[in-house]
Amino acid sequence: MAKVGKRTKAAAANIDRKTRYSVEDAVALVKKNATAKFDETIEVAMNLGIDPRHADQMVRGVVPLPNGTGRSVRVAVFAKDAKADEAKKAGADIVGAEDLMEQIQRGEINFDKVIATPDMMPLVGRLGKILGPRGMMPNPKVGTVTPNVAKAIEDSKGGAVEFRAEKAGVIHAGVGKASFDEKALLENVRAFLNAVIKSKPSGAKGTFVKKIALSSTMGPGVIIDVASASSQ
Repeated sequence: MAKVGKRTKAAAANIDRKTRYSVEDAVALVKKNATAKFDETIEVAMNLGIDPRHADQMVRGVVPLPNGTGRSVRVAVFAKDAKADEAKKAGADIVGAEDLMEQIQRGEINFDKVIATPDMMPLVGRLGKILGPRGMMPNPKVGTVTPNVAKAIEDSKGGAVEFRAEKAGVIHAGVGKASFDEKALLENVRAFLNAVIKSKPSGAKGTFVKKIALSSTMGPGVIIDVASASSQ
């Protein structure tokens, strides 16, 4: 059995596992318990009452966090000619077409997000088996297939977070850093929860949000009262 360190024990002692905390109290607790030697990421996990295998129960979207994510996002853009120039001017880290496709096929993936203009999708489609499993495949539903590449780059670098339900109906995402003040973290957490709750699909029956947990990279999870999350 793995040994539990003093820091982990101390953090767990601050949390009552049977209590469902308000969003405000959960943020305060998680921030207090984020005592690692690096700037921990604050993460939200939501267990939804859906079956993502059915198209009418899929939950997917993007939400701009009011205070950003606290991390640097490297953006690759598939574009040509004027749109390529627009992407470079907007701050894209990598811009290309066939050359970028070949780079990815060689396994050189030196970026976190991929954006593409609509005319580039036949080319990008060849990379589905590489980009798909990494959650990087451009999609018009989350604004990463768009003629407005400058806005997409701005959103990506400014703290827009994508979310997508996994097979078990779980959604999780980083919504800030432990170094953020409580107000900034609270605003980000509420923005994310609101976006997911509002994305309830037509095929979802019964209870949509079953459980919500907030945690830091190295800290224990804090269970959030679903009613508190919904009454925003």
